[in-house]
Amino acid sequence: MMKRTLMTASLGAALLCAAVPPTMAETTAIVGGVVFDGTGAPAARKTIVIRDGRIAEVGKDIAIPSDAHVIDVHGMAVTPGLFDLHTHWTVAGEPSDFPSIAAAYLRSGVTTVSDFNEAPEAYAPLRAWLAKLDAPHVNFAARISTPGGHGADWADQNTTRWISSPDSAKAAIDAVVAYHPDLIKIFSDGWRYNRMPDNTSMNEATLAAAVAEAHVKGLKVMTHTLTVERGLIAARAKVDSLAHGLQDRVLTDGEVGVIRESGMGEIPTLSVFDPDKWVHSSDHKVVANSVLFDNALRNVRKLFRAGVVIGVGTDAGMPATPHGLSTLHELELLVRAGLTPAQALTAATHSSAVLIGQDKDRGVIAPGLRADITVFDGRPWETISDIHHVAMTMVDGKPLYGLEAPPADGRPGWPEPMPAAKLVDDFERADGRSSLDTLRTDTMDRGPDRTVEVSGVMPREAGKGHVLFMTATMAQQKTPYAGVSVPLSTGAILPVDVSAYHGISVEVRGSSCDARMTANGTVGASWSASLPMSGHWQTIRVPFTSLASVDNPHHRPWTGRDITDLEIGLSCAPGTTAWLQADTLKFY
Repeated sequence: MMKRTLMTASLGAALLCAAVPPTMAETTAIVGGVVFDGTGAPAARKTIVIRDGRIAEVGKDIAIPSDAHVIDVHGMAVTPGLFDLHTHWTVAGEPSDFPSIAAAYLRSGVTTVSDFNEAPEAYAPLRAWLAKLDAPHVNFAARISTPGGHGADWADQNTTRWISSPDSAKAAIDAVVAYHPDLIKIFSDGWRYNRMPDNTSMNEATLAAAVAEAHVKGLKVMTHTLTVERGLIAARAKVDSLAHGLQDRVLTDGEVGVIRESGMGEIPTLSVFDPDKWVHSSDHKVVANSVLFDNALRNVRKLFRAGVVIGVGTDAGMPATPHGLSTLHELELLVRAGLTPAQALTAATHSSAVLIGQDKDRGVIAPGLRADITVFDGRPWETISDIHHVAMTMVDGKPLYGLEAPPADGRPGWPEPMPAAKLVDDFERADGRSSLDTLRTDTMDRGPDRTVEVSGVMPREAGKGHVLFMTATMAQQKTPYAGVSVPLSTGAILPVDVSAYHGISVEVRGSSCDARMTANGTVGASWSASLPMSGHWQTIRVPFTSLASVDNPHHRPWTGRDITDLEIGLSCAPGTTAWLQADTLKFY
């Protein structure tokens, strides 16, 4: 069974009945702090007046409104809230569930995050959930790659669109725009994390067409770029910023000039490449990482000194790159690369806002902008390690961590599960959506050598409507897999309660190899049972009691109250062709 990496909710031990935090006064005054406003002005003791979530006044001699709620941060450092422009809110990360990830960023003073992990179908339910959750602002990025490119090696095209020509680029951008993404992430470079150029790269004409169409739609574009050659292509294609550092070699002065003149910025994500975070080893890959990492540091230094805008991102959610803490470490690494602490702090605030086009809304402490504010015990613009001493994080004028924040046990958490409908899918819709109006997804194995899968609906014999079909050529892997997932809620995000039923029923036929029915739960939990597949139609009932836990990271027992989707799939011999057909998937 293919383990999904889409970040979904978990109830953990229990569903939290969310209590609404106390309503803050409409007017708030932060007094006594030394303000580093992100504009480049020297830090100075100032008062900040906030009304309705936005900064109304900033200055030394401001009269505090009589109706203001006063927050005294005497002697502490006050800065704009930090940004992390490159994260993955994934079940494989640390922490691994949505509320815990949100809390980790607030503890680290981060108020705006870009998430590169979600399928467009998940944007709407996640935005609705985030509106009720103590969380930073989250920007969702639509993912685009090449067939066989990085980003396309673990998800179907509903999560990462594949393009290979200017026409397909325009079509992909037009398709994802319907979901209202906040930005576009394009995997244009086949290099992956210090290993090798083992994925296909995007040609310049295709990349330029995608960027142009995104700009027409008012969207910024970041590219996954690790090599100098691909960085120069991105510059010519008018990409807004590079996600990751250039590390295959050191840039020449002429190449630095090309990037500077293009106006493209860089988000080097040094945290994900930092060799010091790995266990000391004589392994040659660690040594190689050190060489490439040094190239990345030198290139950040050269680009910054040339006037290229540097932002802060981490690739948090990847191995040994925890959410929140990695953002703070990224600032330390920027100082190591040659920025001053004040410059690193500006990169994490105003510069990051500029790179994603949000600088008219946040990123500095100035009248009219969002009251996204972080308070530190120390002077992080002088001593960068002081960023680890977060005293308060405020989002839209509300303290969500530290001083004045409501108690953690009274905050919104997990949503209550939705009751399950009996019929999941009769496969009569030809638009790829289920009877529940959810979007079916293909769930192949991962990696550059992956199973090739095609699925859809087709007429059933004897005029019996339509059925799901899936055919696949299995990869040359130890346990290749191909399947189809049917979400129980939009984007397979919110938990669904199936405990009113006894099991799952499906009409099915197909290749006589290892066929399985899997119920996927929140935070990576899965429960699976074998299907006795043959070439003849049969109705199979899978009692919930027959489902066994599969790669359950939290060893959660089955309750039936936190299920996100049902999945039918095959694992057959490497290199073979397999098929299945299914009809009338329901609970009984």
